[in-house]
Amino acid sequence: MGKTSGAQVIELPMPNRVSSSSLEKTLSKRRSIRRYTEKPVALEHIAQLLWAAQGITNPRGNRTSPSAGALYPLEVYAIVGNSEDIAAGIYHYRPSKHQLEMVLSGDHRGELCKAGLSQSAICNAPLSIAMTGVFERTTGKYGKRGIQYVFMEVGHAAQNVLLQAVSINLGAVPIGAFDNKAVSRTLNLPESETPLYIICLGYPVTD
Repeated sequence: MGKTSGAQVIELPMPNRVSSSSLEKTLSKRRSIRRYTEKPVALEHIAQLLWAAQGITNPRGNRTSPSAGALYPLEVYAIVGNSEDIAAGIYHYRPSKHQLEMVLSGDHRGELCKAGLSQSAICNAPLSIAMTGVFERTTGKYGKRGIQYVFMEVGHAAQNVLLQAVSINLGAVPIGAFDNKAVSRTLNLPESETPLYIICLGYPVTD
């Protein structure tokens, strides 16, 4: 079914473009964190993470991560399980307007966890960000080489999210092992989109 007109749209808080955390500091502190507390994730942090993934950075429409030919084949989804400002659901990120569009309401972490081979981080994370690729956007110009470019681009975007998470004191882990068809069903993806990455996020458990 995919994204539909008339769905609930949420205006996101504008992203911060300045912080007290240096790039070197975030690089040094980045680790894969798989255990999270039950503390909800604020909408401002969800907005910041989505902007880091694919946000617009100038009037020409350039984004936070590079894209071959500026074709931008990636789509980004927020799977919200526990937030203090937004209802549980699956949301599609609209970079051009910095908005969320609801795809499905309710807590779908259990379904996503099963699709992700029952990895506990997916089950327990208050927030996950899924990235998909529309290969045709890039292969239409670059042919088979474009497939490689899309995989490169999702890596760029994922690293942005991982470093942004450190900057706002969240733990995160990237997940690449999952059942593509099951993830597509869970996220209600159109046939043109292929799931590429899941990033689980939340406040780290401190032992």
